[in-house]
Amino acid sequence: MDNQNIIIRVATPEDKKYAKTITDEMESSAKARGTGIAKRSPEYIEQKIDEGKAVIALTSNCEWVGFCYIETWEGEYVANSGLIVAPEYRKGGVAKAIKQKIFQLSREKYPEAKIFGLTTGLAVMKINSELGYEPVTYSELTQDEKFWAGCKSCVNYDILMMKERKNCLCTAMLFDPKDHYEPKETQEHFEKHSKVYERLLKIKQSKFLKRLKGSDKSSNEVRHTNRKLKMSLFNFLHQILP
Repeated sequence: MDNQNIIIRVATPEDKKYAKTITDEMESSAKARGTGIAKRSPEYIEQKIDEGKAVIALTSNCEWVGFCYIETWEGEYVANSGLIVAPEYRKGGVAKAIKQKIFQLSREKYPEAKIFGLTTGLAVMKINSELGYEPVTYSELTQDEKFWAGCKSCVNYDILMMKERKNCLCTAMLFDPKDHYEPKETQEHFEKHSKVYERLLKIKQSKFLKRLKGSDKSSNEVRHTNRKLKMSLFNFLHQILP
């Protein structure tokens, strides 16, 4: 991490004052990327902090820098969710350091649990691969209805349901403590296929989709056209992925 003045630690109740800032940045970041994200309320973030299931990054002057939290499902699965870094601190290694800290906390709290994540971000995929995550099918994730209900606020929810929760535009990645590759192996796999993942992200964020969403068509027509276009893109992308 480039900035040595940034402190990354387990969040404490005093950090709940940053909850609104965190959720606002989550939403604005998703809109800027043009990708989906499950929305979280400040109250939900505060709950995770109270449970000792969150990691926060702050400057030495107590300025908020980044955040991530833990979710648990069925007593067998753990998700490191909501990773977010303030715009002015991105591309400096903060996200990677937060992911490492939350991964360590997850392993300490739930040593037998499978740790998984869903993401459309190439940078997050790279970080996960360096920790030992590997790409998996959705069938290897938790089937807890509460988890999938969290996807309802995502703009890609229609795709998820039309594909019967078997796949979506997000990539699923998993670390299984009982059966996993070494981080060196998963990192090499990601580097080998990174161009394919990058191609997928570029298509999803294409200017054509943005223009379509901002057109003068009626809202119903826009939703119908978006849905058809997303499904066409989805089917094409999953044919080219290994």
